[in-house]
Amino acid sequence: MINKKIIFGLICVVFLGACGSPTALLGPAYTLTSTGNIYQAGLGYGSNVLITEYTGKTPIENLKEISSLKEKNIKESTLKSEDFYLLVKSKIEKTSKILNLSNQ
Repeated sequence: MINKKIIFGLICVVFLGACGSPTALLGPAYTLTSTGNIYQAGLGYGSNVLITEYTGKTPIENLKEISSLKEKNIKESTLKSEDFYLLVKSKIEKTSKILNLSNQ
């Protein structure tokens, strides 16, 4: 009996999975059942819809895109920036002034 229920559930998921976004209501449904707070669940679903309409991508796709940025490129661009150069230069000058005052 349990095997029939599992097979029936899998068949339903396979055939009806494309009817709507399968994860669109998963988070809010879990929030609603665990906390019972309908406002929090509605906010979660509403924010997903707004993000999808504004960006054209789901929140998961946005997270994948953000995480795919290479950390090396960010570090490299930071090290080559003019602001970083000026910051390091000012710190070196301040440190050398402090050292010169302590040596006198």
